[in-house]
Amino acid sequence: MRFFEHQDQARRATRKLVAGFVLAVLATVAGVHTALALGWLALRLLLGGDLPFPAYFFSVNVGVTLLLVLGGWWIETSALHAGAAQRLAHRAGAREARPGLSHAEQRLCNVVDEIAIAAAMPRPQAMVLPRVQGINAFATGWHEGNAVVAVTQGALEKLTREELQGMVAHECSHIHEGDTRLNMQLAGMVSGLELVHDFGITLGERGGFALLVGWPVRMMGSFGWLAGRMLQAAVSRQREFLADARTVQWTRSRDGLGGVLRKAMTEQRLARERRALQRPLHPALHHLLLVSDGGRGSNWFDAHPPLAERVRRIYGRPMPALPLAAIDDGPEARTADRAPPAVQGPFTLV
Repeated sequence: MRFFEHQDQARRATRKLVAGFVLAVLATVAGVHTALALGWLALRLLLGGDLPFPAYFFSVNVGVTLLLVLGGWWIETSALHAGAAQRLAHRAGAREARPGLSHAEQRLCNVVDEIAIAAAMPRPQAMVLPRVQGINAFATGWHEGNAVVAVTQGALEKLTREELQGMVAHECSHIHEGDTRLNMQLAGMVSGLELVHDFGITLGERGGFALLVGWPVRMMGSFGWLAGRMLQAAVSRQREFLADARTVQWTRSRDGLGGVLRKAMTEQRLARERRALQRPLHPALHHLLLVSDGGRGSNWFDAHPPLAERVRRIYGRPMPALPLAAIDDGPEARTADRAPPAVQGPFTLV
């Protein structure tokens, strides 16, 4: 895998998409003002008189719209500082890893230490989702100093040590590249655009002249909200490609993360065959997960690319899914994981 080339491609695509997001916000603001101006002109024609625009018409339209967008962004992001990563993880059902009570969790803590050293970043807090049997993980935190990496119980039971390294490296890449912060900021802007849509609905429900004002606001708010959601999902997909490439760079192994994704392909296939839904995780984690727990990565609102496409990029060719089985690394591995954390495996310090 040409991981540096893939990283550059993902970063360029991200910059274009973020610029598109900014344009979508500006287009929403301009659209609301234009729609209200057309509504005022229609009212003037209906009344048949010379009805001038109210004082500060442009300033009020733009100011209120920006207030809704930026206010929604501020409300969403202000709660994500100062320990919010741990609170979000706890709300999702995660708890702190207990290395003294479980070999699997000792192995997880050692792997987190190794990847943090390889990435030259502060060690994120290791956490476990004990009631989730599917293979998955997420990272969250406003910056590297207060970050969390949480993995599911299913990942601890079904992944080899090399695969667990690939999973943790992927999540640490999101922290190192600022993806968790970027995702939170974009989610806040989407929430602000949704407020414009909701404000239009509120106005429309009052009837009369407010109905004439509410419908244009609702229509343009809907446009901005949908465009924001699509662009947020597109940014998230590019950051997944970037994290995949960064993982291969740090671990110098395709089979680590590749094995995780190929086993996740088997899980998804079995779930479809049995028509069984995995236990859904907290909705706020949707864009943060390693593997999407909804959708198949085939539409504009999916936050993750299709697993088969991610595997193809890692290996340079299509690869089949891997079977699922409980992992036993044997007594030698258990002895190694009781030793003090050290850089193990094919890592390159950066």
